[in-house]
Amino acid sequence: MRKASLMCEILIAATLAAGQAGATESVDELLQDARDRDADPKRGRELFVQYCVECHGDRGQGNAKRHIPVIARQRQAYIVKQFADIREQERTAPPMHGIMKQPALSDVQAWVDVAVYTNTLKPVTSVQMGNGKFLQLGEAMFREQCTSCHGEDARGDEDGFVPSLRNQHYAYLLGEIKELGGGHRSNVNPELIRFLNSLDQEERMGLADYLSRIQGKPRDLTWLRNNGVAGD
Repeated sequence: MRKASLMCEILIAATLAAGQAGATESVDELLQDARDRDADPKRGRELFVQYCVECHGDRGQGNAKRHIPVIARQRQAYIVKQFADIREQERTAPPMHGIMKQPALSDVQAWVDVAVYTNTLKPVTSVQMGNGKFLQLGEAMFREQCTSCHGEDARGDEDGFVPSLRNQHYAYLLGEIKELGGGHRSNVNPELIRFLNSLDQEERMGLADYLSRIQGKPRDLTWLRNNGVAGD
């Protein structure tokens, strides 16, 4: 179980907000800028429909076969940070790099608007799950080693920069565990890469399977912007 604990610690460290190790100065500045913006969910919906629906679905439900994540109800701060990371080449995501070349998605305001809109979508009630073979192992790994970072409900941290892992497709979760270890994101700590590469297939499958079964609307957590407006 120590490996599971270490995985959680390193994953969280790799995705923390501005000021944390691994974040570039430019990403920090973009996140600070985002905190100063008032969100416009109506514009966010328009942008979502035009640029996001084709891959993520009209309900933000993703696509298990294509390893596209569910983004409905994802944390606002996390979504904004992903936009910033992709813009600053801190995360490798070829389809998203192409989408973000669109002028309408080039500014921080657009990211904030889309993030707020996707966070208002209803939780996805039907996601792909694993076969249950290593479910018990995955549950033990998560409950005993990961809840101090992700919370009992896999919601993430209080500030919102740690992603929600709820209502997510098994194939995507499993793929991310594998691909993070293979350099899928350029801002990943080398220690994280080595650790993820040390996990055996049963551990990966069990953890992804258990997480895929954590569903439903969780308790509210907020990201407080500089204008005093809080969002989940």
